[in-house]
Amino acid sequence: METFLAWLTGLIAIVIPGFGATTESTFNGYIEARYVYASPVSAGQIETISVKEGDEVLAGDLLFRLKQDQQISLLQAAEARVTAAEAAYANLTTGGREDELDVARASLQKAEADLDLARESAARTQKLFDQGLVPRSQLDQDIATQKSAEALVNQLSAQLKVTELPARDAQQQQAEANLAAARADAEKARWDLADRTITAPVAGRIEKVFFDPGEIVQAGTPVMSILPKGALKVKFYLPEAERAAFAMGDTVGVNCDGCPDGLTATMSFFASDPQFTPPVIYSRDERERLTFLAEATLTGAALPPGQPVTVERLK
Repeated sequence: METFLAWLTGLIAIVIPGFGATTESTFNGYIEARYVYASPVSAGQIETISVKEGDEVLAGDLLFRLKQDQQISLLQAAEARVTAAEAAYANLTTGGREDELDVARASLQKAEADLDLARESAARTQKLFDQGLVPRSQLDQDIATQKSAEALVNQLSAQLKVTELPARDAQQQQAEANLAAARADAEKARWDLADRTITAPVAGRIEKVFFDPGEIVQAGTPVMSILPKGALKVKFYLPEAERAAFAMGDTVGVNCDGCPDGLTATMSFFASDPQFTPPVIYSRDERERLTFLAEATLTGAALPPGQPVTVERLK
């Protein structure tokens, strides 16, 4: 029976042209652009805008700059604190200054010379005392002078060693931590100053400028929009019955009034949830009312955003 029906269908298709042929489905949609927005990291007043709508820019080109007087002052103050912290750290790690060391060495040399003289005087007095030429009191006085000179030499030697020593470990660690904090503050101040100058994150065309110089903008507020090359996509809706016929990466045809022939797009997105659903369970009849959002990246020509188009599946 099935063989007979297949034969009959084929016969009718020969006799009646067009019987059994299916018409390729087309779907209505529109062009949408994926804009990149240029925004400041921090709030401020716009000082200059270096581009206008329609300009082509490259990644890294200057777009606009916020007033930066306050950030410059903060950076100068932070750099001054770094200089002071570096000097304090060097002072604790290198010991006394050279002038202080020179004074300590000179005092020690004088004390050593006085000690030599006291020793010679005590030695002479000892000989004279042995000969009975000087009293015992004179010998005791010269010996006391020698011991005093020896004590002074020992004191100045120790003082010179202390002057040559760097600061204690705890003081050095504190100075090092202060220096690291000062450098971190200076680095942050440099970043804050750099953030006042906004450059193009991508190459493309300046689509819209939303502010003028002199206006105040908040952090994260778009000042202008950029349309990158190849950032146009076709948005259209697929009925539930047609959805399974498409796959990621498929090429679809794109047509519109006044557009060049041969436009194509590559399927790049399928919505998992239907955009229009009946408030009942998915019966066979109700499934026909479901539509799913799909997107395809436009290749080739650049159509204006919002342009209505017709999408068709290519064989």
